[in-house]
Amino acid sequence: MHIDLFLTCVNDALFPQTGQATVRLLERLGHTVGFNPRQTCCGQMHLNTGYRDDALDLARKFVGDFRDAEVVVMPSGSCAAMVRELYPQAAQWAGDEALLREMEALAPRVFELSEFLVNRLGVTDVGAYYPHRVTYHPTCHAMRGLRVGDAPLRLLRQVRGMTLLELAGAEECCGFGGTFAVKNPDVSAAMLTDKTRHILDTGAEACTAGDNSCLLHIGGGLSRLRSGTRTVHLAEILASTEQEVYA
Repeated sequence: MHIDLFLTCVNDALFPQTGQATVRLLERLGHTVGFNPRQTCCGQMHLNTGYRDDALDLARKFVGDFRDAEVVVMPSGSCAAMVRELYPQAAQWAGDEALLREMEALAPRVFELSEFLVNRLGVTDVGAYYPHRVTYHPTCHAMRGLRVGDAPLRLLRQVRGMTLLELAGAEECCGFGGTFAVKNPDVSAAMLTDKTRHILDTGAEACTAGDNSCLLHIGGGLSRLRSGTRTVHLAEILASTEQEVYA
């Protein structure tokens, strides 16, 4: 299968290793991966802060960049939810019926990484090896918007050498929420305190999730506590192999 990777602007700017890991993983599973260099932001931050016209411009660009794709995979539940759920709403607000039809045709071909692996490919064991104690934070958009369910956990349970630790209060938001953390810093910080306390209580060496935006927030909290617990994107764990670990 030919897969188009939508890296997301956060990963492009701050976490390129996540995109590289996603490509390694998908190619190891026998697929070809393409990268459209014209891609940019999905527009979620613009829409969340009331800049509907700017968000709509980016939605139109996304559709133009990927309308011919067989499938589009992104290592971000947040951006996948934007495309699948909010793009059609934006087209309706604009009264653009032609754009709405294009978005509705494209949406079923857009996947967050874990749901693509488990629900589309039917794969849970990707041959990963990661000899660490890890806990998993389910991100809000993936859990509540895309309803990926236990797809990430099913993948993590098959990772060789890894001890998966249950996270108390896992379904509670970490407090990032894009611009929410900027608009409501005190509430965001309180939510982060709860999340980091639960993570440290597990004794995990690392916390993983499917969105680097959440991991950026969580990682900052863990770093300020000098906890020694790191954050790592799900794709990076799944792309890791015994050969790479001991290379």
